[in-house]
Amino acid sequence: MKSKLLACPYIVWMILFTIIPLGIVFYYALTDSVTGQFTLANLAGMGNYLPIFLRSIWLAMFSALICLVIGYPVAYFIAQCKPTTQRFLEMLIMLPMCMSFLLRTLAWVAMLEDTGIINSFICAIGLKPLPLIRTNGAVILGMVYNYLPYMILPLYSVIMKIDPRLIEAALDLGCTPRLVFSRVILPLSGPGILSGITMVFVPAVSTFYISQKLGSPGTTLIGDVIESQFKTAYNPNLGAAMSLVLMVLIFICVAVMNRFGESDGEEVIAKV
Repeated sequence: MKSKLLACPYIVWMILFTIIPLGIVFYYALTDSVTGQFTLANLAGMGNYLPIFLRSIWLAMFSALICLVIGYPVAYFIAQCKPTTQRFLEMLIMLPMCMSFLLRTLAWVAMLEDTGIINSFICAIGLKPLPLIRTNGAVILGMVYNYLPYMILPLYSVIMKIDPRLIEAALDLGCTPRLVFSRVILPLSGPGILSGITMVFVPAVSTFYISQKLGSPGTTLIGDVIESQFKTAYNPNLGAAMSLVLMVLIFICVAVMNRFGESDGEEVIAKV
């Protein structure tokens, strides 16, 4: 009984700041802005923004894959270090996260803009400045830089839990180090890969500040459209409908992660 009472503050918090806001989103997404009656017109109106929606998914997924390519070797290296070194490297990875997200993005603006640090150096050595900002590449760079720790930390926590006896058993059975990695370590780190991809994809697909500062009108993302619906277009119903679709997409990602992340480890252990 006491344990249930201790959960009451959490339940109240979830009702006030999660359930009620979600209910408001559902209400606005499924009602008319003038009459307040039930309608699916807001969801149907998202068809006009389908290219932007697909671009957001593509850039977010591409950023997540780049984070995986960069983050997996880093996480694996940290997991092989001594405990004191691991703690130091973890601190270095989390240190940029202590700085404001806005400041980190603005720092890249200062580096990539036409008169920024990189182009100033290029001009100083007699070369023409490069179009580094206001491109898809700049937006992806901003996503990778800001969300890379979200990939490294889940991978590191999963790789750390791999039983070294499984690796020893695979080596004793004649596996080469490459086979040990591909058949034991990589499959066992599958839950971390899925978790990292989800943790990078979810904020990247809904971001708007990175695309505003590093992108151009041609790199507008769905987060920019949602913000404009609330701030400039004054159509919160359409903005809520877009938010609802993003929410469903996030739930699908979490469901896939839970479905496939639980069985990977058991299957690999059975094979070994």
